[in-house]
Amino acid sequence: MDKIRVAILGAGTVGTGVYKLINKQADEMIHKVGANIEIAKILVRNKNKTRDGIDSAYLTDNFDEILNDDSINIVVEVMGGIEPANTYITQALKAKKNIVTANKDLIASKGHALMELAKENGCDLLFEAAVAGAIPIIRPLKQCLAGNYISEIMGIVNGTTNFILTKMTKEGMDFDEALKIAQDLGYAEADPTADIEGYDAVRKIAILASLAKGKTVDFEEIYTEGISKITAEDFKYAKKMGRSIKLLGKCKNEDTGVVCSVAPRLLAPDHPLYNVSGVTNGILVRGNMVGDLVFIGSGAGKLPTASAVVSDVVDSVRHLNVSTTVMWKEEKLEVEDFSKSKKKFFVRTTKSKEEVEAVFGNVEYIDAGISGEIGFATEKLSEQDFDAKAEKLGNVISRIRIEG
Repeated sequence: MDKIRVAILGAGTVGTGVYKLINKQADEMIHKVGANIEIAKILVRNKNKTRDGIDSAYLTDNFDEILNDDSINIVVEVMGGIEPANTYITQALKAKKNIVTANKDLIASKGHALMELAKENGCDLLFEAAVAGAIPIIRPLKQCLAGNYISEIMGIVNGTTNFILTKMTKEGMDFDEALKIAQDLGYAEADPTADIEGYDAVRKIAILASLAKGKTVDFEEIYTEGISKITAEDFKYAKKMGRSIKLLGKCKNEDTGVVCSVAPRLLAPDHPLYNVSGVTNGILVRGNMVGDLVFIGSGAGKLPTASAVVSDVVDSVRHLNVSTTVMWKEEKLEVEDFSKSKKKFFVRTTKSKEEVEAVFGNVEYIDAGISGEIGFATEKLSEQDFDAKAEKLGNVISRIRIEG
């Protein structure tokens, strides 16, 4: 029986999960892939540090021990960040080792170059775990839906923000209180900026958009807005509207072109992602042949992410010495100026109805019983037109885009 040896770069939460899952499922792996998958090495910063559940004999602090070991077939990168992960993966691909990574930052910024390198060396570069944890979305996009033209992909792809928004909507909490609970439970980092300001989500939506469109979507060119300005009062209005507030990443073909964004949106009850709550992720894919497909599941955590990583390891074993890496072009996708995108807006202001109608014309008022302000929904406007009208009106407390 063939023996497949795997090295893991990183022994944090996900790395430990991968180690335990491969060992726990060893017998089942034999039946699934016809080979014995075993851990060869685990790269850590300090190999003398005791790690719960990991045999210290596997630990190394020298990447060359992995790079120069020809018996190691697959390298799993779960370190995170750009460097040294990029250097290690580049060297491993040149040494003709297959790569499995959960690194969204790296794939979003260096994805095309690494895919090219993988192709050149007859290797695989697999990254199912880089987006939406346990939800199988990368593989369906590059395989099952390859015959479809994807006109829209949208998703709740950050579990931390979805947990916070769920607490706010179901328990009436304010943002800071919900964030504190998320931190106490380990869902949010001590510095939660990447999550709450949308920086995590925009990298994930850029990866999905690049796969769907076949060209590089630069996350730095995507309009990004987080949830830190959402308040308990906003949810009172949302409840009156029968809607939920979600941080939504989108890439959609509109009349003006392809529009990408990450921002809070008000979703109606008939929206497929309306009931996605807690740390759960949800992704909607719209194809010209299949219509709407919805993927929902655990979006983060040790075991869900480790599950996605190990699924890629299994896929890699099945295609050893044959590159199945699916690429998107280096050419950038021309993303339409977000300011031209049209939609309805929900607005809170301290101005009078007369003043509102003088600027916005026909609007729909929402009464949430909050004194000293009014809430209203506009007709469909471009972003730039809304901004001009909001500035003319003045005293705008908040605004949230209305989805659909």
